[in-house]
Amino acid sequence: MNGVNGRLPRLLDWLAHSRPDVACLQEIKTGDATFPRRRSRRPATAPCGTASARTTASRCSRAATRRRELGRGLLGDDADGQARWLEAEAFGLRIVSVYLPNGNPQPGPKFDYKLAWFERLVAHARGLLADGVDTVLAGDFNVVPTNADIYNAGSWRFDAVLQPETRAAWQRLIGQGWVDATRRLHPTERIYTFWVNAAAHARNAGFRMDMLLLSPVLAQRLVRDGVDAAERGRPKASDHAPVWIELAAR
Repeated sequence: MNGVNGRLPRLLDWLAHSRPDVACLQEIKTGDATFPRRRSRRPATAPCGTASARTTASRCSRAATRRRELGRGLLGDDADGQARWLEAEAFGLRIVSVYLPNGNPQPGPKFDYKLAWFERLVAHARGLLADGVDTVLAGDFNVVPTNADIYNAGSWRFDAVLQPETRAAWQRLIGQGWVDATRRLHPTERIYTFWVNAAAHARNAGFRMDMLLLSPVLAQRLVRDGVDAAERGRPKASDHAPVWIELAAR
């Protein structure tokens, strides 16, 4: 979002025309006390959990027999006060909203924190797969997995999102069995989710850093996916565009 309060009209418009069953927001730059619950609570949405970096909202529906928050914060470092992880349950799924650290400038303490956080993610994700619950990891992973996921890797070769250590951590995560929804349906297509500014969006000079990862059994229900790239071109838009999937019913 790059600030939910400043971009609330964009969010409300997108929710109104997209009507997602579940929406995961990252980088909302606000906490529970200042999250715009009343304004965002249209008939289609009802927040079920918020935190300063991310929130999960699920649509009111008879199909959602249980909607509840499962936990906030990634395990593995009790001293880490940054809000980057939220687990919730909706529609019979465990849905995790993820906002991985950017890590710039690198090298330096921010990059070290990014890598340490990524390792905690890899460790926790392994446990999520082991319990067999249908799970979605959704969010801004702040990694460009391959050179096919960026318009020009050479221009950004010093950025934290392209470093070998960052990509290696991503490969360890994917290697557990998680399915990258976009690459499952579009294995070679140039698809971007982030554009650094409006000019970059106009010439489609983008990055793919926002992903929806599915547990293997759940991935069998994947029907469609997409990126609402046009949202990036709207007035006062976030630098990221919404990424979405459609799953078949059980």
